[in-house]
Amino acid sequence: MKQQHVPVTVQPNRERQHRMTAAVLSVVLQGLGQLYNRQWIKGICFLILEAVGLAYLIPRLNQAVWGVWTLGEQTQRFVKVNGSTVLQQGDHSIFLLLNGIIVLLVFFVFLLLYLFNIRDAYLTGKLREEGKQATRASASLRYLLDKQFPYLFLSIPALGILFFTIMPILFTITLAFTNYSAPDHIPPAKLVDWVGFKTFTDLVQLKSWSHTFFGVLTWTVIWAILATVTTYFGGVLVALLIEQKGIRFKKVWRTIFILPYAIPQIISLLLMRNLFNGQFGPINTYMKAFGLEGLPWLTDPFWAKVTVVLVNMWIGIPVSMVLILGVLTAIPRDLYEAAEVDGASGFQKFRIITLPFIMFATTPVLIMQFAGNFNNFNVIFLLTNGNPLRGDYQYAGSTDLLVTWLYKLTLDNNKFNMASAVGIIIFLIIASFSIWNFRRSKSFKEEDMIQ
Repeated sequence: MKQQHVPVTVQPNRERQHRMTAAVLSVVLQGLGQLYNRQWIKGICFLILEAVGLAYLIPRLNQAVWGVWTLGEQTQRFVKVNGSTVLQQGDHSIFLLLNGIIVLLVFFVFLLLYLFNIRDAYLTGKLREEGKQATRASASLRYLLDKQFPYLFLSIPALGILFFTIMPILFTITLAFTNYSAPDHIPPAKLVDWVGFKTFTDLVQLKSWSHTFFGVLTWTVIWAILATVTTYFGGVLVALLIEQKGIRFKKVWRTIFILPYAIPQIISLLLMRNLFNGQFGPINTYMKAFGLEGLPWLTDPFWAKVTVVLVNMWIGIPVSMVLILGVLTAIPRDLYEAAEVDGASGFQKFRIITLPFIMFATTPVLIMQFAGNFNNFNVIFLLTNGNPLRGDYQYAGSTDLLVTWLYKLTLDNNKFNMASAVGIIIFLIIASFSIWNFRRSKSFKEEDMIQ
Protein backbone atom coordinates (compact mmCIF):
# COMPACT_ATOMS: atom_id res chain seq x y z
CA MET A 1 0.00 0.00 0.00
CA LYS A 2 1.51 3.24 -1.11
CA GLN A 3 2.10 5.90 1.47
CA GLN A 4 0.22 9.04 0.65
CA HIS A 5 2.09 12.33 0.87
CA VAL A 6 0.18 14.90 2.81
CA PRO A 7 0.78 18.37 1.35
CA VAL A 8 2.73 20.61 3.70
CA THR A 9 1.38 24.09 4.28
CA VAL A 10 4.14 26.58 3.60
CA GLN A 11 4.42 29.24 6.27
CA PRO A 12 4.63 32.86 5.11
CA ASN A 13 8.15 34.03 4.38
CA ARG A 14 9.43 35.85 7.45
CA GLU A 15 12.85 36.62 6.04
CA ARG A 16 12.27 40.36 5.91
CA GLN A 17 10.24 40.66 9.11
CA HIS A 18 12.70 42.52 11.33
CA ARG A 19 14.02 44.90 8.74
CA MET A 20 10.56 45.91 7.48
CA THR A 21 9.14 46.29 10.98
CA ALA A 22 12.06 48.48 12.04
CA ALA A 23 11.79 50.57 8.87
CA VAL A 24 8.02 51.09 9.25
CA LEU A 25 8.39 52.07 12.90
CA SER A 26 11.09 54.59 11.94
CA VAL A 27 8.74 56.05 9.34
CA VAL A 28 6.02 56.45 11.97
CA LEU A 29 8.33 58.07 14.52
CA GLN A 30 12.02 58.71 14.25
CA GLY A 31 13.90 56.45 16.65
CA LEU A 32 11.21 53.81 17.11
CA GLY A 33 12.99 51.45 14.73
CA GLN A 34 16.18 51.73 16.78
CA LEU A 35 14.23 51.03 19.99
CA TYR A 36 12.67 47.98 18.30
CA ASN A 37 16.20 46.81 17.45
CA ARG A 38 17.15 47.28 21.13
CA GLN A 39 19.45 50.20 20.40
CA TRP A 40 18.16 52.23 23.30
CA ILE A 41 20.61 55.15 23.37
CA LYS A 42 20.55 55.66 19.59
CA GLY A 43 16.75 55.47 19.56
CA ILE A 44 16.44 58.05 22.33
CA CYS A 45 18.87 60.37 20.51
CA PHE A 46 16.79 60.14 17.33
CA LEU A 47 13.61 60.82 19.29
CA ILE A 48 15.17 63.93 20.87
CA LEU A 49 16.36 65.17 17.45
CA GLU A 50 12.88 64.73 15.99
CA ALA A 51 11.30 66.52 18.95
CA VAL A 52 13.70 69.46 18.52
CA GLY A 53 13.16 69.54 14.76
CA LEU A 54 9.38 69.43 15.02
CA ALA A 55 9.39 72.07 17.75
CA TYR A 56 11.27 74.38 15.38
CA LEU A 57 9.47 73.52 12.13
CA ILE A 58 5.80 73.17 13.12
CA PRO A 59 5.25 76.86 14.05
CA ARG A 60 7.44 78.13 11.18
CA LEU A 61 7.16 75.89 8.12
CA ASN A 62 3.71 77.00 6.97
CA GLN A 63 4.63 80.68 7.37
CA ALA A 64 7.92 80.08 5.53
CA VAL A 65 6.22 78.47 2.52
CA TRP A 66 3.61 81.24 2.46
CA GLY A 67 6.29 83.93 2.67
CA VAL A 68 8.39 82.48 -0.15
CA TRP A 69 5.32 81.92 -2.32
CA THR A 70 3.63 85.30 -1.86
CA LEU A 71 6.44 87.62 -0.63
CA GLY A 72 3.82 89.27 1.54
CA GLU A 73 0.36 90.69 1.00
CA GLN A 74 0.00 93.69 3.34
CA THR A 75 1.97 96.91 2.76
CA GLN A 76 2.96 99.40 5.42
CA ARG A 77 0.30 102.06 5.93
CA PHE A 78 -1.08 104.65 8.30
CA VAL A 79 -4.30 103.81 10.18
CA LYS A 80 -6.37 105.70 12.70
CA VAL A 81 -6.54 104.25 16.20
CA ASN A 82 -8.62 106.06 18.85
CA GLY A 83 -8.55 109.24 16.79
CA SER A 84 -4.77 109.26 16.24
CA THR A 85 -2.82 108.22 13.17
CA VAL A 86 -0.54 105.24 13.73
CA LEU A 87 1.88 103.57 11.35
CA GLN A 88 0.85 99.95 10.85
CA GLN A 89 3.74 97.70 9.85
CA GLY A 90 3.18 95.55 6.80
CA ASP A 91 4.88 92.48 5.40
CA HIS A 92 8.58 92.84 4.65
CA SER A 93 9.05 90.83 1.45
CA ILE A 94 12.81 90.41 1.79
CA PHE A 95 12.63 89.24 5.40
CA LEU A 96 9.90 86.78 4.44
CA LEU A 97 12.04 85.44 1.59
CA LEU A 98 15.19 85.17 3.70
CA ASN A 99 13.45 83.55 6.68
CA GLY A 100 11.63 81.19 4.34
CA ILE A 101 14.86 80.00 2.73
CA ILE A 102 16.44 79.40 6.16
CA VAL A 103 13.45 77.39 7.41
CA LEU A 104 13.31 75.35 4.20
CA LEU A 105 17.01 74.54 4.53
CA VAL A 106 16.43 73.40 8.13
CA PHE A 107 13.57 71.25 6.84
CA PHE A 108 15.93 69.79 4.21
CA VAL A 109 18.48 68.86 6.93
CA PHE A 110 15.67 67.39 9.06
CA LEU A 111 14.48 65.32 6.07
CA LEU A 112 17.99 63.97 5.45
CA LEU A 113 18.26 62.98 9.10
CA TYR A 114 14.83 61.33 8.91
CA LEU A 115 15.85 59.26 5.87
CA PHE A 116 19.11 58.29 7.58
CA ASN A 117 17.12 57.11 10.59
CA ILE A 118 14.97 54.83 8.38
CA ARG A 119 18.00 53.41 6.59
CA ASP A 120 19.83 52.77 9.88
CA ALA A 121 16.84 50.92 11.35
CA TYR A 122 16.42 48.84 8.18
CA LEU A 123 20.10 47.77 8.07
CA THR A 124 20.13 46.92 11.78
CA GLY A 125 16.98 44.82 11.36
CA LYS A 126 18.70 42.99 8.50
CA LEU A 127 21.59 42.13 10.83
CA ARG A 128 19.12 40.67 13.34
CA GLU A 129 17.62 38.45 10.62
CA GLU A 130 21.11 37.13 9.90
CA GLY A 131 21.48 36.14 13.54
CA LYS A 132 23.87 38.96 14.38
CA GLN A 133 23.56 41.14 17.42
CA ALA A 134 22.74 44.82 16.97
CA THR A 135 25.67 47.12 17.54
CA ARG A 136 25.82 48.55 21.05
CA ALA A 137 26.12 52.27 21.71
CA SER A 138 29.76 52.04 22.84
CA ALA A 139 30.74 50.05 19.73
CA SER A 140 28.84 52.48 17.48
CA LEU A 141 30.65 55.40 19.11
CA ARG A 142 34.05 53.74 18.61
CA TYR A 143 33.18 52.99 14.99
CA LEU A 144 32.06 56.57 14.47
CA LEU A 145 35.23 58.02 15.96
CA ASP A 146 37.46 55.57 14.08
CA LYS A 147 36.11 54.61 10.65
CA GLN A 148 33.60 57.42 10.17
CA PHE A 149 35.63 60.21 11.79
CA PRO A 150 36.18 62.11 8.49
CA TYR A 151 32.42 62.27 7.89
CA LEU A 152 31.80 63.34 11.49
CA PHE A 153 34.48 66.01 11.30
CA LEU A 154 33.32 67.31 7.90
CA SER A 155 29.65 67.44 8.87
CA ILE A 156 30.13 70.54 11.05
CA PRO A 157 31.76 72.73 8.35
CA ALA A 158 29.25 71.26 5.87
CA LEU A 159 26.42 72.71 7.93
CA GLY A 160 28.30 76.00 8.07
CA ILE A 161 28.67 75.99 4.28
CA LEU A 162 24.97 75.19 3.91
CA PHE A 163 23.81 78.17 5.97
CA PHE A 164 26.62 80.68 5.40
CA THR A 165 27.49 79.99 1.76
CA ILE A 166 24.71 78.12 -0.02
CA MET A 167 21.93 80.06 1.71
CA PRO A 168 23.25 83.51 0.60
CA ILE A 169 23.74 82.13 -2.92
CA LEU A 170 20.15 80.88 -3.02
CA PHE A 171 18.95 84.22 -1.66
CA THR A 172 20.89 86.12 -4.34
CA ILE A 173 19.58 83.86 -7.11
CA THR A 174 15.97 84.29 -6.00
CA LEU A 175 16.33 88.10 -5.95
CA ALA A 176 17.08 88.01 -9.68
CA PHE A 177 13.55 86.72 -10.28
CA THR A 178 11.88 89.56 -8.34
CA ASN A 179 11.38 93.28 -8.92
CA TYR A 180 13.34 94.26 -5.78
CA SER A 181 14.71 97.66 -6.79
CA ALA A 182 14.37 101.34 -6.01
CA PRO A 183 12.22 103.35 -5.98
CA ASP A 184 9.02 101.36 -6.54
CA HIS A 185 9.67 98.06 -4.77
CA ILE A 186 11.64 98.68 -1.58
CA PRO A 187 10.13 97.13 1.58
CA PRO A 188 8.51 97.77 3.97
CA ALA A 189 6.78 100.69 2.24
CA LYS A 190 6.25 98.61 -0.92
CA LEU A 191 6.03 94.88 -1.56
CA VAL A 192 8.29 92.84 -3.81
CA ASP A 193 6.79 90.52 -6.42
CA TRP A 194 7.99 87.54 -8.43
CA VAL A 195 8.55 88.56 -12.07
CA GLY A 196 10.17 85.45 -13.55
CA PHE A 197 12.85 86.12 -16.17
CA LYS A 198 11.83 89.74 -16.75
CA THR A 199 15.01 91.05 -15.10
CA PHE A 200 17.20 89.02 -17.46
CA THR A 201 15.23 90.04 -20.54
CA ASP A 202 15.45 93.71 -19.51
CA LEU A 203 19.18 93.34 -19.02
CA VAL A 204 19.82 92.07 -22.55
CA GLN A 205 16.93 93.64 -24.49
CA LEU A 206 15.97 96.95 -22.88
CA LYS A 207 18.21 99.50 -24.63
CA SER A 208 19.14 101.55 -21.57
CA TRP A 209 20.34 98.41 -19.75
CA SER A 210 21.60 96.28 -22.63
CA HIS A 211 23.96 99.02 -23.87
CA THR A 212 25.54 99.21 -20.43
CA PHE A 213 25.61 95.45 -19.92
CA PHE A 214 27.28 94.57 -23.23
CA GLY A 215 29.66 97.51 -22.97
CA VAL A 216 30.80 96.55 -19.46
CA LEU A 217 30.93 92.86 -20.43
CA THR A 218 33.14 93.61 -23.45
CA TRP A 219 35.59 95.62 -21.37
CA THR A 220 35.54 92.95 -18.64
CA VAL A 221 36.58 90.26 -21.12
CA ILE A 222 39.28 92.49 -22.68
CA TRP A 223 40.57 93.40 -19.21
CA ALA A 224 40.65 89.77 -18.04
CA ILE A 225 42.64 88.71 -21.13
CA LEU A 226 45.10 91.62 -20.95
CA ALA A 227 45.57 91.36 -17.19
CA THR A 228 46.17 87.59 -17.34
CA VAL A 229 48.50 87.60 -20.35
CA THR A 230 50.63 90.55 -19.20
CA THR A 231 51.12 89.33 -15.64
CA TYR A 232 51.68 85.69 -16.61
CA PHE A 233 54.19 86.21 -19.41
CA GLY A 234 55.73 89.13 -17.55
CA GLY A 235 56.39 86.72 -14.69
CA VAL A 236 57.81 84.16 -17.14
CA LEU A 237 60.19 86.77 -18.59
CA VAL A 238 61.41 87.97 -15.18
CA ALA A 239 61.89 84.41 -13.92
CA LEU A 240 63.87 83.39 -17.02
CA LEU A 241 66.10 86.46 -16.76
CA ILE A 242 66.83 85.80 -13.09
CA GLU A 243 67.62 82.11 -13.75
CA GLN A 244 69.97 82.83 -16.65
CA LYS A 245 73.50 81.52 -16.27
CA GLY A 246 75.95 84.21 -15.25
CA ILE A 247 73.39 86.37 -13.45
CA ARG A 248 74.87 87.39 -10.12
CA PHE A 249 73.02 88.17 -6.87
CA LYS A 250 69.99 86.07 -7.81
CA LYS A 251 68.60 86.19 -4.26
CA VAL A 252 68.78 89.98 -4.32
CA TRP A 253 66.87 90.14 -7.62
CA ARG A 254 64.23 87.75 -6.33
CA THR A 255 63.79 89.86 -3.20
CA ILE A 256 63.48 93.10 -5.19
CA PHE A 257 60.83 91.73 -7.52
CA ILE A 258 58.82 90.13 -4.73
CA LEU A 259 58.53 93.39 -2.75
CA PRO A 260 55.42 94.66 -4.63
CA TYR A 261 53.65 91.42 -3.69
CA ALA A 262 54.76 91.66 -0.05
CA ILE A 263 53.22 95.13 0.35
CA PRO A 264 49.45 95.01 1.06
CA GLN A 265 47.53 95.53 -2.16
CA ILE A 266 45.36 98.32 -0.78
CA ILE A 267 48.44 100.38 0.06
CA SER A 268 49.98 99.84 -3.39
CA LEU A 269 46.76 100.76 -5.20
CA LEU A 270 46.06 103.89 -3.18
CA LEU A 271 49.68 104.96 -3.65
CA MET A 272 49.42 104.39 -7.39
CA ARG A 273 46.19 106.39 -7.45
CA ASN A 274 48.09 109.38 -6.07
CA LEU A 275 51.08 108.84 -8.36
CA PHE A 276 48.87 108.88 -11.46
CA ASN A 277 46.83 111.89 -10.36
CA GLY A 278 46.54 114.11 -13.43
CA GLN A 279 46.92 117.46 -11.62
CA PHE A 280 49.18 116.85 -8.65
CA GLY A 281 50.63 113.40 -9.27
CA PRO A 282 54.42 112.97 -9.26
CA ILE A 283 54.40 111.18 -12.64
CA ASN A 284 52.89 114.12 -14.53
CA THR A 285 55.02 116.52 -12.48
CA TYR A 286 58.24 114.80 -13.60
CA MET A 287 57.00 114.58 -17.20
CA LYS A 288 56.39 118.34 -17.23
CA ALA A 289 59.82 118.95 -15.67
CA PHE A 290 61.36 117.21 -18.69
CA GLY A 291 59.30 119.24 -21.13
CA LEU A 292 56.68 116.56 -21.76
CA GLU A 293 52.96 117.06 -21.58
CA GLY A 294 51.18 115.31 -18.72
CA LEU A 295 48.66 112.62 -19.52
CA PRO A 296 45.10 112.24 -18.20
CA TRP A 297 45.91 108.89 -16.61
CA LEU A 298 42.68 108.51 -14.63
CA THR A 299 40.31 110.98 -16.31
CA ASP A 300 40.41 109.87 -19.94
CA PRO A 301 38.62 106.55 -20.77
CA PHE A 302 41.48 105.17 -22.89
CA TRP A 303 44.32 106.19 -20.57
CA ALA A 304 42.40 105.04 -17.51
CA LYS A 305 42.22 101.54 -19.02
CA VAL A 306 45.92 101.65 -19.86
CA THR A 307 46.68 102.72 -16.29
CA VAL A 308 44.79 99.88 -14.64
CA VAL A 309 46.56 97.34 -16.88
CA LEU A 310 49.99 98.80 -16.02
CA VAL A 311 49.28 98.91 -12.29
CA ASN A 312 47.96 95.36 -12.37
CA MET A 313 51.23 94.26 -13.99
CA TRP A 314 53.15 95.85 -11.13
CA ILE A 315 51.07 93.89 -8.62
CA GLY A 316 50.62 90.62 -10.52
CA ILE A 317 53.99 89.90 -12.13
CA PRO A 318 55.69 88.98 -8.80
CA VAL A 319 53.08 86.28 -8.18
CA SER A 320 53.67 84.70 -11.58
CA MET A 321 57.43 85.07 -11.17
CA VAL A 322 57.46 83.06 -7.93
CA LEU A 323 55.29 80.37 -9.53
CA ILE A 324 57.48 80.09 -12.64
CA LEU A 325 60.70 80.01 -10.58
CA GLY A 326 59.39 76.90 -8.83
CA VAL A 327 58.61 75.24 -12.17
CA LEU A 328 62.01 76.08 -13.65
CA THR A 329 63.83 74.35 -10.82
CA ALA A 330 61.90 71.13 -11.56
CA ILE A 331 62.90 70.89 -15.24
CA PRO A 332 65.60 68.19 -15.71
CA ARG A 333 68.95 69.71 -16.68
CA ASP A 334 69.83 66.82 -18.98
CA LEU A 335 67.13 67.94 -21.41
CA TYR A 336 68.93 71.23 -21.95
CA GLU A 337 72.27 69.43 -22.25
CA ALA A 338 70.86 67.13 -24.93
CA ALA A 339 69.42 70.12 -26.78
CA GLU A 340 72.79 71.90 -26.68
CA VAL A 341 74.49 68.82 -28.12
CA ASP A 342 71.99 68.91 -30.99
CA GLY A 343 72.86 72.56 -31.59
CA ALA A 344 69.59 74.10 -30.39
CA SER A 345 69.54 77.86 -29.90
CA GLY A 346 68.34 79.55 -26.74
CA PHE A 347 64.95 80.34 -28.27
CA GLN A 348 64.55 76.74 -29.49
CA LYS A 349 65.30 75.41 -26.00
CA PHE A 350 62.69 77.77 -24.58
CA ARG A 351 60.08 76.80 -27.18
CA ILE A 352 60.66 73.04 -27.09
CA ILE A 353 61.57 72.42 -23.42
CA THR A 354 60.89 75.34 -21.10
CA LEU A 355 57.54 76.60 -22.35
CA PRO A 356 55.81 73.17 -22.55
CA PHE A 357 56.91 72.34 -18.99
CA ILE A 358 55.76 75.73 -17.72
CA MET A 359 52.39 75.52 -19.47
CA PHE A 360 51.81 71.94 -18.31
CA ALA A 361 52.46 72.83 -14.68
CA THR A 362 50.72 76.20 -14.58
CA THR A 363 47.71 75.90 -16.90
CA PRO A 364 45.28 75.36 -13.97
CA VAL A 365 46.75 78.40 -12.22
CA LEU A 366 46.51 80.41 -15.45
CA ILE A 367 42.80 79.57 -15.71
CA MET A 368 42.31 80.58 -12.09
CA GLN A 369 44.15 83.86 -12.72
CA PHE A 370 41.80 84.61 -15.61
CA ALA A 371 38.80 83.93 -13.39
CA GLY A 372 40.31 86.11 -10.66
CA ASN A 373 41.00 88.96 -13.07
CA PHE A 374 37.46 88.69 -14.43
CA ASN A 375 36.30 89.52 -10.90
CA ASN A 376 39.24 91.73 -9.93
CA PHE A 377 37.35 94.15 -7.74
CA ASN A 378 40.28 95.68 -5.85
CA VAL A 379 42.33 97.06 -8.73
CA ILE A 380 39.41 98.79 -10.44
CA PHE A 381 37.59 100.01 -7.35
CA LEU A 382 40.62 101.33 -5.45
CA LEU A 383 42.42 102.80 -8.47
CA THR A 384 39.65 104.36 -10.58
CA ASN A 385 36.35 103.48 -8.83
CA GLY A 386 35.17 102.54 -12.31
CA ASN A 387 35.58 106.11 -13.55
CA PRO A 388 35.64 108.18 -15.70
CA LEU A 389 31.86 108.35 -15.85
CA ARG A 390 29.91 107.66 -19.02
CA GLY A 391 26.65 109.45 -19.62
CA ASP A 392 25.23 106.68 -21.80
CA TYR A 393 25.77 103.99 -19.14
CA GLN A 394 23.39 103.01 -16.36
CA TYR A 395 25.27 103.52 -13.07
CA ALA A 396 28.64 102.47 -14.61
CA GLY A 397 31.87 104.12 -15.69
CA SER A 398 34.40 103.49 -18.45
CA THR A 399 36.61 101.15 -16.42
CA ASP A 400 33.88 99.35 -14.48
CA LEU A 401 33.93 95.56 -14.60
CA LEU A 402 30.79 93.50 -14.14
CA VAL A 403 31.70 92.93 -10.49
CA THR A 404 32.22 96.65 -9.72
CA TRP A 405 29.06 97.51 -11.63
CA LEU A 406 27.26 94.93 -9.50
CA TYR A 407 28.63 96.67 -6.39
CA LYS A 408 27.33 100.05 -7.56
CA LEU A 409 23.94 98.64 -8.49
CA THR A 410 23.59 97.12 -5.03
CA LEU A 411 25.04 99.57 -2.52
CA ASP A 412 24.79 102.88 -4.36
CA ASN A 413 21.54 102.56 -6.31
CA ASN A 414 19.47 99.77 -4.67
CA LYS A 415 18.93 97.89 -7.95
CA PHE A 416 19.11 94.55 -6.18
CA ASN A 417 17.30 92.45 -8.75
CA MET A 418 19.48 93.68 -11.61
CA ALA A 419 22.63 93.16 -9.53
CA SER A 420 21.56 89.60 -8.74
CA ALA A 421 21.03 88.89 -12.43
CA VAL A 422 24.51 90.25 -13.21
CA GLY A 423 25.96 88.06 -10.45
CA ILE A 424 24.32 84.95 -11.92
CA ILE A 425 25.68 85.80 -15.38
CA ILE A 426 29.19 86.28 -13.95
CA PHE A 427 29.00 82.88 -12.28
CA LEU A 428 27.80 81.16 -15.47
CA ILE A 429 30.58 82.73 -17.55
CA ILE A 430 33.36 81.92 -15.10
CA ALA A 431 32.13 78.43 -14.25
CA SER A 432 31.63 77.36 -17.87
CA PHE A 433 34.96 78.87 -18.98
CA SER A 434 36.93 77.31 -16.11
CA ILE A 435 35.39 73.84 -16.42
CA TRP A 436 35.78 73.78 -20.20
CA ASN A 437 39.43 74.85 -20.09
CA PHE A 438 40.35 72.58 -17.18
CA ARG A 439 39.04 69.56 -19.04
CA ARG A 440 40.88 70.53 -22.24
CA SER A 441 44.23 71.25 -20.56
CA LYS A 442 47.05 68.71 -20.80
CA SER A 443 47.61 68.90 -17.05
CA PHE A 444 44.09 67.48 -16.64
CA LYS A 445 44.32 64.85 -19.40
CA GLU A 446 47.95 63.79 -18.83
CA GLU A 447 48.42 64.30 -15.11
CA ASP A 448 50.82 61.33 -14.91
CA MET A 449 53.10 62.53 -17.72
CA ILE A 450 55.63 64.23 -15.42
CA GLN A 451 56.64 62.33 -12.32
